[in-house]
Amino acid sequence: MKTRLSFSVNDLAETRFAISPMWEVVTSFRALAAAEVPGPHRGWAAQVRPRLAAAGLDRGWLADMIPPIGHLPDFLNPTSPTASPGLSDELAAVEATDPEQVRRDLDHLAAEREGRLSLRLRNLHRTPWVYLPRIVTEIEDYWRLAIAPYWARIRSLLEADLFHRGRQVAEHGTAQALDELHPTVRWANGSLHLVERHCAITRIETGAGLLLVPSVFAWPRVLTRSIVSEPPQLAYPARGIGTLWQRRTHAHMESLAAVIGRSRALLLAELDAPASTTELAHRSGLSAAGVSQHLTALRAAGLTSTHRAGRSVLYARTGLAEALLLGDAVVDAGSDR
Repeated sequence: MKTRLSFSVNDLAETRFAISPMWEVVTSFRALAAAEVPGPHRGWAAQVRPRLAAAGLDRGWLADMIPPIGHLPDFLNPTSPTASPGLSDELAAVEATDPEQVRRDLDHLAAEREGRLSLRLRNLHRTPWVYLPRIVTEIEDYWRLAIAPYWARIRSLLEADLFHRGRQVAEHGTAQALDELHPTVRWANGSLHLVERHCAITRIETGAGLLLVPSVFAWPRVLTRSIVSEPPQLAYPARGIGTLWQRRTHAHMESLAAVIGRSRALLLAELDAPASTTELAHRSGLSAAGVSQHLTALRAAGLTSTHRAGRSVLYARTGLAEALLLGDAVVDAGSDR
């Protein structure tokens, strides 16, 4: 299917980019639900799937609502007024969704499933205001296990994409930036042309402008959201996804070790993927007690964060630690969310 989204001068003026935690929630869950996880994310999936199964999140609300292919409920991806909303901001919007919007999304899902919805979704259709808070709670649990330990790395890649697109707009204009988003997206004659769409989008069905959302887990597709009176959204694969999960060369390892000590620098380097104290002790050769002591100090310094997964506690590098190891010139210690 092809679709054509026309643009007025006002639409172009209201076109903007944003990072969305909820788009990462929805697209990552869809990746996990696929018969075969997309290649770049298989290592991540191997770590995350056992945690979700242990918590029962592989058979909850998200499993009912997010199919491997087909329609995604639009109410799960609210339009943010800012370029970088927090998860809590988006979840507040999800919980406040108009009941009729929830029902429209569920009707669409039912149509794709030959009229069959689970008991859970039938209850949601009947009284959305009762069950939306439960969905929000499940999303928070999913985020804690599947996204939060990796968020510093994911966010860094998304921000790099926004920087690239912003420079592209400044140097070449919005039209070229739109034309180079994805092979299935083309700008021509004042319109955005999308091919291979599951659902068509027209300006009649949506509000003004356009919200462009880089996504790690949308790869390799462009996904869309359209609601009357709101700007359409395009979630497109962020640049550099192939490097996201690669073990990194830490350019400033030695200089960092001179400041915080070799053992602590080694532990930060080992946290290319989130890990428990026991795993880090095994990989680093340090004692479990020593690892625990170092991690406590690193957390106090804002270089690691903790994320509970069942009975285990996973440690992850923060954005500040990423910047120190990789040698970024400018570090905003408050940006790690």
